[in-house]
Amino acid sequence: MTVGLFGTFGYKEDGLYDAYKQLCPNITIKEDVIEQSADYWTKLKTHLASGSGLDDVQAIEVGFVADVVANHASQFVNFGAEPNAADLKASFYDWKWAQASTIDGATTIGLGTDSGPQAICYRPDLLKKAGLPSTPQAVAAKWTTWEDFIAFGKQYEASSTKQSGSNFVDSAASVFSTAVYQGTQAYADDQGKPIVATSDGVQNAWKYATEAAAANITAKLQQFTPPWNKAFSSGSFAAIACPTWMMGYIQGQAGDAYKGKWDVAPVLPGGAANWGGSFLGVPDKAKNKAAGIALAEWLTNKDQQVTMWTSPKQGGHWPSNQLAAADPSVASATSAYFSNAPVGTIFGAISSKLKMPPIGLYDTQIQNALTTQLTNVETKGTSPDKAFKDALAAIKQVTG
Repeated sequence: MTVGLFGTFGYKEDGLYDAYKQLCPNITIKEDVIEQSADYWTKLKTHLASGSGLDDVQAIEVGFVADVVANHASQFVNFGAEPNAADLKASFYDWKWAQASTIDGATTIGLGTDSGPQAICYRPDLLKKAGLPSTPQAVAAKWTTWEDFIAFGKQYEASSTKQSGSNFVDSAASVFSTAVYQGTQAYADDQGKPIVATSDGVQNAWKYATEAAAANITAKLQQFTPPWNKAFSSGSFAAIACPTWMMGYIQGQAGDAYKGKWDVAPVLPGGAANWGGSFLGVPDKAKNKAAGIALAEWLTNKDQQVTMWTSPKQGGHWPSNQLAAADPSVASATSAYFSNAPVGTIFGAISSKLKMPPIGLYDTQIQNALTTQLTNVETKGTSPDKAFKDALAAIKQVTG
């Protein structure tokens, strides 16, 4: 069997494939991995259009799931029509099941892998060197709002003892991509129609992100690029908005040498929000469709999602399966890499207060257009007003 993924999902790393082979000795699982989700999505659409080359299980990122539901639902197995559909639906958070379902609820094209409640990951040693509070409790008290967070960043930048070449936060995009999901709406309305110019989430997030850029508290790095990746271990920034999956990303980029140098603050400025989360779908033309259905259900059930979160590797896979999230071992999990932070308690508390704005067909493309322009504000001196207009023009080309 082949499983199409983008980035690192952790199934192989946490031993789930080996465990599945013990249950089903006749099955060999191979991953078909593309690093960037946008590249993966382009390839998946090409295979859907041709009806060939599809993997037995295909991951679907939350930024593209609305497109699959709207335009490709007939090409995927409908988990809402499976004999155990009622039990499947009951095991996931309502909002997670709904994200992969048609508006009428008749079709569900994927099962949730994880979700992305957010906190702030940071370097206590860099804050301490700058003469600022550095314990999780102390910084949480200082970072209640985005205004507080930016003010703290100004203190960091003004420090005469901070590490040379270090800035407070990685990028304005980091602030934006977090704050945008704290609105009643983000990029789309309840029908999935783009509403970028009027969205309260976009307006507030743009305000905070451009204020962070104007205050010169960012390292001016474009996220998910090689320079940004290297900065996790260079000390180029002291804090970053941190959905749970970012924990795994930080470990992968900073490496074992930085174990214990990172921590997690039990707070998200502005209130709880979710960023990210994926699904596993099974193409209707999969070579091993029945086996794909069984594997997708197994990988996303309670036991496997508990294993993913409580793994010693602690890759940051917060459950979207609500039965898993309620398991005591999930709440009690700590992260040795992140200074033994009580990550189960931290993200559990944030997850319980999540705001879930509607998602639309073009969310990923819209976010990319906006964050690209934020990088222009930081690095080229583009005015926030011009940058926003340029982003809207780019978005218009995509959405029509």
